[in-house]
Amino acid sequence: MRGANQAGRRRGGLGPPKVELNLTPMIDVVFQLLIYFLLGTSFAVGEQTFRMDLPDRSGPSEIDPFELDDAPVVIQVLGAGRVHVAGPWDGPVRTIDLAEFLERHRLDRGGLLPSDTPIHIDPNSGVDWGEAVEAFNAAVRAGYHSVGFADGAARVGSRR
Repeated sequence: MRGANQAGRRRGGLGPPKVELNLTPMIDVVFQLLIYFLLGTSFAVGEQTFRMDLPDRSGPSEIDPFELDDAPVVIQVLGAGRVHVAGPWDGPVRTIDLAEFLERHRLDRGGLLPSDTPIHIDPNSGVDWGEAVEAFNAAVRAGYHSVGFADGAARVGSRR
């Protein structure tokens, strides 16, 4: 019997048993994870895109070494809806009045500031980012083209 059994295996071609991997449960788990992350993710609206003016370096330009840079108007964001405009005038004390103040001082409106005057927004430490963006938007709404945030070198020494 033993010989007949071995002969039957050889003739039938059964050979050693094969190990197969069933991928169906793994594919099910992958789809469940995909659905979980799609339903569990909240797609937030991206932050506002800020315009950035870069110098044109396409051709040779003649730079006057004696030309003075425009002194920026520094707007200090103090927090709680208050701002201070550094300079010879008494600026608005509330952020909501800033756009009207800046527009009133534009050169084409009878003021002293051309629309390409650099304006630096300088938020105090601990000020909510939304208030700094409100001041930025107010300057852009007032018609100024060169608006940005102040870096460490452009900060004004006195704080109110």
